[in-house]
Amino acid sequence: MKLGEHLFQARKKSGLSQEEVAEKLGVSRQIISKWERGIPTF
Repeated sequence: MKLGEHLFQARKKSGLSQEEVAEKLGVSRQIISKWERGIPTF
């Protein structure tokens, strides 16, 4: 399982939205979406 899949599963299990995770990590919601889809962000 890739990092994005782990992130997605953990987020869903915790009942958090992409926006909530992004706020906790100090990044944008779009970054969380890209990470979950495996799109490079650098």
